[in-house]
Amino acid sequence: MLIRRVLAELGFERVTTCYGMTEGCALATISRPDDPVDVLTRASGRTLPGVEVAVVDNDGTPVPPGELGEVRVRGYNVMQGYLDATAETALKTDAEGWLHTGDIGRMDDQGNLSVTDRKRDMFVVGGFNAYPAEIEATLAEHPGIREVAVIGTPDERLGEVGAAFVIPSAAGAPSQDELVAWARERLANFKVPRRVVVVDELPRNATGKVLKGELRAMAGGR
Repeated sequence: MLIRRVLAELGFERVTTCYGMTEGCALATISRPDDPVDVLTRASGRTLPGVEVAVVDNDGTPVPPGELGEVRVRGYNVMQGYLDATAETALKTDAEGWLHTGDIGRMDDQGNLSVTDRKRDMFVVGGFNAYPAEIEATLAEHPGIREVAVIGTPDERLGEVGAAFVIPSAAGAPSQDELVAWARERLANFKVPRRVVVVDELPRNATGKVLKGELRAMAGGR
């Protein structure tokens, strides 16, 4: 884990984790100076004073601690709206003042927020929600994989299934059958990718974020 390496190898006394977005004036949560390392490695801190953060289901109802849902933010830091973009603003904010971040996350019993994925990247396999970040983290543990990105692709029987775009490591890329079998030992069946595509590089934007829309286009998906 990167945070553990930073503390061990660079000798930093403290590492701070946080979560936010431009529409929320940068920050909504931040870790505390006395948070243990195990909290820092899995979460992005607790809510800032004067700000509310909720994790909700599709109906906007808060979910219990530990369950996944969309992260929403409300408070003095939330934007009034996008300039000259009323329709876009209405998609991101509601009448109660909540900013719909589009991020998927969970909150623990102590109020620590962990952000796991983007709502638009989630795909539904036979009625079950599959979150690419979780699948990617598992596949990245395979010795033959240097980088991986997972998307949902159309499937006649299940609605959608996962496809993994893989950059192989020096050990060489695993075959599709090998990687699928390996994933089945570590993931629920609906999360296992049905297709593996070996690539030299992943499409990225100027900040290094993987452009999953381009991967969907390459795969003929949504």
